[in-house]
Amino acid sequence: MVATEAKAWIEQRAAHRVPGERLALVMDLDETLLFNWPEIQAADFAYDPVRWNAWVESAAAHPGEPVREIYEVARNDAVEIFFITGRRERYRDATAKNLQRIQCSDSATLICRPADSQGTAAAFKTAARKQLVQEGHVIIANVGDQLSDLSGGFAERTFKLPDPFYFAE
Repeated sequence: MVATEAKAWIEQRAAHRVPGERLALVMDLDETLLFNWPEIQAADFAYDPVRWNAWVESAAAHPGEPVREIYEVARNDAVEIFFITGRRERYRDATAKNLQRIQCSDSATLICRPADSQGTAAAFKTAARKQLVQEGHVIIANVGDQLSDLSGGFAERTFKLPDPFYFAE
């Protein structure tokens, strides 16, 4: 239902684009576009950093189909797509490989959390959106599964997907 609302909003907003507007969609990755259910289930819902790192490096996360449809709508409507992820920069190559494997790498920019980043995910993601706005983008939609993906502003609309697995600040 949330994905359907997001797609409708993007189509409506893109249809009313003002000439020169650089419309953008921001999306989270884990449990938003990338579903990590196989690893979550295999780990019996426990977080083991070594195991998690191996999973990310495997680039085996499956796409959330309704969210991949949001990506497709934005791409088809010439809306720039930015993935802002809490995954650290050291996972950029594996994450890019995973996005390519699920056919969501073209027409998108991947923004990973720097290795030396301190503070909360919310602070990092808010700062990244602020930077995009300062560069002239109009973020028409921000899609994520955590409040930390969406808090802090710099988006016309936010779309919160359910996440029954974990909570991130």
